[in-house]
Amino acid sequence: MGALLSLPFLALPGAGTILSVVASCCGAATCSMVCSACGKCGNSVATRVAYALLLLANSILSWIMLTPWAIKKLQHLMLDYVKIDCPNGECYGWLAVHRINFALGLFHLIFAGLLFGVASSKNPRAALQNGYWGPKIIVWILFIVLSFLIPDQFFQFWGNYISFLGGMLFLVLGLILLVDLAHTWAEYCLEQIENTDSRVWRVVLIGSTLGMYLGSLAMTIIQYIFFAGGGCSMNQAAITINLLFWLAISFISVHPSVQEYNSKAGLAQASMVAVYCTYLTMSAVSMEPDDHNCNPLVRAQGTRTTSVVIGAIVTMLTVAYTTTRAATQSLGLGNNRGGIRLPEDDDDEHNLVTQQPGRREMRAEVLRRAVEEGSLPADALLSDDEDDESSNNTPHDDERGHTQYDYSVFHIIFFLATCWVASLLTSASETDGSIDGDFATVGRTYWASWVKIVSAWFCYCLYIWTLVAPVLLPERFDIS
Repeated sequence: MGALLSLPFLALPGAGTILSVVASCCGAATCSMVCSACGKCGNSVATRVAYALLLLANSILSWIMLTPWAIKKLQHLMLDYVKIDCPNGECYGWLAVHRINFALGLFHLIFAGLLFGVASSKNPRAALQNGYWGPKIIVWILFIVLSFLIPDQFFQFWGNYISFLGGMLFLVLGLILLVDLAHTWAEYCLEQIENTDSRVWRVVLIGSTLGMYLGSLAMTIIQYIFFAGGGCSMNQAAITINLLFWLAISFISVHPSVQEYNSKAGLAQASMVAVYCTYLTMSAVSMEPDDHNCNPLVRAQGTRTTSVVIGAIVTMLTVAYTTTRAATQSLGLGNNRGGIRLPEDDDDEHNLVTQQPGRREMRAEVLRRAVEEGSLPADALLSDDEDDESSNNTPHDDERGHTQYDYSVFHIIFFLATCWVASLLTSASETDGSIDGDFATVGRTYWASWVKIVSAWFCYCLYIWTLVAPVLLPERFDIS
């Protein structure tokens, strides 16, 4: 954040040095304010918001580095000291994007190692995750500065291979979590209906399912009308295949064989997958280049610069939110902290409980399970403050008993997000005409369009597998 504030002063070395320090303090103060102003939301929520803001600031800074103004400043500042050349000519913006995202990615990898094995905020290392925002902002900016001293050949390899692979892993992880969310949402609604026999939950489940199907149908019709004209065979194929896919998953979800092995499978999950994948397809065809006159949005834009800026910021916000959600879905990643486990004793073949859990441990476990089931809000964990030691802890610390998410996994996913942001931004700079006025468009390439289209197909296939896997492999799913 501080780097964003100090960027306009790059051309003034003296003033820039002073104002960079001031701006860095402002960025650190912003993160600290976020962490302290969340009221009773707890340490874990405030920390996640702060890291999401850091990723957002880093992404916007990377995008700005693709503008002609920033490229000229880089040429002016570095031409006599660092030569930035690629096989096809100068590539200041391309390398700058990878340098900046590499800096934040390295920052998260280091923290993933430092925080490995931290299970609660009582661990002294937990303070590195939830505090010290001033030093962390300074380290981030220092990494950005040092990245410009690394030879260009390293970033040409990093950007073309490592960053690309990391971005693909981030996409796959997001799709897996989407399918998991679809199942979790439908099962939660069904559980509420069974437990409470509430008409409200029936309306919510049926209404959301119908609404998502209507949304999928509306987006499909719009795509056929505006993006599937004559000569647009790529768009016609992508839209039609998407339509066939969401009809197929709807049929498979209610097939008797699937219902026999998983009675909770149904149209609710299928509708969520359908609306998301249809949105992905629509985003793909609406963001492709207009070299075949298949994208009327490019030709119909009135204020080009405004639309490009808004589109880029919305994209960055979406990435920041998706990353934060993915990084904290600990159950989906096999992390289930905080449970009362049976003692492990090889001699005790019956796994009998030989030690009575403490009163505080049992109370914390009851609260945790109630929060996970939705019976209590997450703030209920904050009331677990009975011992005398709590007076010295951070206020609203909801991780005294156990962390709400795996810190190391959290930072690894943020590292993958920096790879995806770098790949998304630099894919635009590789195509002629990607600079629209003073700003670079984000994602308006055939590469980005095909990534979205294939991602939608992969998501459909993944969801279909979750439906048919219990039928094909019942012994793996404990089906009696």
